[in-house]
Amino acid sequence: MNMFRFFLKTFLLISILFFGIILGFLEANNGLHKMKGYDDGSFERVISIEEHEGAYETSILGEKISSHNLNEKKKIIEEIHTYNIFSDIAQKLAHFFNTIFSSVFL
Repeated sequence: MNMFRFFLKTFLLISILFFGIILGFLEANNGLHKMKGYDDGSFERVISIEEHEGAYETSILGEKISSHNLNEKKKIIEEIHTYNIFSDIAQKLAHFFNTIFSSVFL
């Protein structure tokens, strides 16, 4: 009987908390709409993809993105050769432990 009461109380508590979270989401959504001040459909979509004459046009948060921009950014990222000290330390440690264990066990 005590176990049943415990499960009942736990289930009720979890249900109340879950209901509170859902109400919080709804209030946050209403607050965002009030803060915006007006109902504009263009702000609702974060990503929009449109087709114009066989070519696709993508915009993220209103900024137009094309494959040309992406290729330029990819080239820039590939040209930047950053040195990561943690990666270098991890590689040296891995090599060190690999040589130690291979010499001990072989």
